[in-house]
Amino acid sequence: MAQEATRRFAMVAGEASGDLLAGLLLDGLQSRWPDMKAMGIGGPQMLARGFQTWWPQEMLAVRGYVEVLRHYAEIAGIRRRLKARLLDEGASVFIGVDAPDFNLDLEAGLRERGIKTAHFVCPSIWAWRPERVHKLRAAADHVLCIFPFEPALLADHGIDASYVGHPVANVIPMTPDRAAARAQLGLDESGPVVALLPGSRRSELRYLAQRFFDAAALMQQDRPELRFVLPTLPSLRGEVDRMLAASGMQGRVQVLDGHSHAALAACDVTLIASGTATLEAALFKRPMVIAYSMNAMSWALMRRKQLQPWVGLPNILSRDFVVPELIQEAATPRALADATLAWLASPDKVHALQQRFCALHDELRRDTPTLCADAIQKVIEG
Repeated sequence: MAQEATRRFAMVAGEASGDLLAGLLLDGLQSRWPDMKAMGIGGPQMLARGFQTWWPQEMLAVRGYVEVLRHYAEIAGIRRRLKARLLDEGASVFIGVDAPDFNLDLEAGLRERGIKTAHFVCPSIWAWRPERVHKLRAAADHVLCIFPFEPALLADHGIDASYVGHPVANVIPMTPDRAAARAQLGLDESGPVVALLPGSRRSELRYLAQRFFDAAALMQQDRPELRFVLPTLPSLRGEVDRMLAASGMQGRVQVLDGHSHAALAACDVTLIASGTATLEAALFKRPMVIAYSMNAMSWALMRRKQLQPWVGLPNILSRDFVVPELIQEAATPRALADATLAWLASPDKVHALQQRFCALHDELRRDTPTLCADAIQKVIEG
């Protein structure tokens, strides 16, 4: 018992979606090892569970080849210092939560020095950059997979893996309470509501937020009764307010400090950046328009390595364009506005989409905290 009471779990979650996943993982670890300690780099969900963060999570929240290059020296320095500290202080297991560009190299270095490693969320080798599977094999003793088809794929490459379900599928109710969410946000119970989710990274705001706000202005011209809600991080609030003012939508969009789940539960449709949030929107059974834009050079490089025709998780998992995707130049304010308004005019299509999302939700629901703890215990025991 004394040995288990001192379990030390090192973790890195590099962005808001990883923080949410890691928070749920910590629930399973704390249930298995009540006196455990966890440290590394994390966000508010992890901090709420007693996690000790050594650097601000926001310093790692960079996406795109060009953007990463601009911040490479700073990010590489953090990784180097984190590795040295972990080797000095020791850890039962290092768990990299998503953020493969940062975590896989760190895991490989720690594993070479005798620290056991796990990677939570299989990199999307089935969507793009399939060569990354070799790096994953060198980095992780075990991979915790959030999609059911991934363990068999990894086994073909000699990588141990477990399907643990998608943690968010157990957090989001099968039938969301729209009335309660609207009451929480002070919204009228019957009026149409659009949730704007332009992303949780500054780079995403730079390329998407202004388009989203201009699209909202166009939608309100067509449908003056529309209400808009926008969940964002407190650290991004100033930039959001400036962009809203530039589009003439300040005061007409209700900006929330966090509360993304309440916004998705309350809305009728969401205009949303491609990423984990799109899966959350699907689990809330909400129709959506997925958009994405990034530096042109980053997009050109990424496009060459793309293996599937879809970029949004709901479409990838459904193997079909069940919701629209407007990427790069296609993501004009007018196109975004028209695609979003089309859902509000198509209740039959919304109902059919909700049925598909219910089936997806059922497939992804598992006892994720317990399954994660089972897998980590096997890693510890060798």
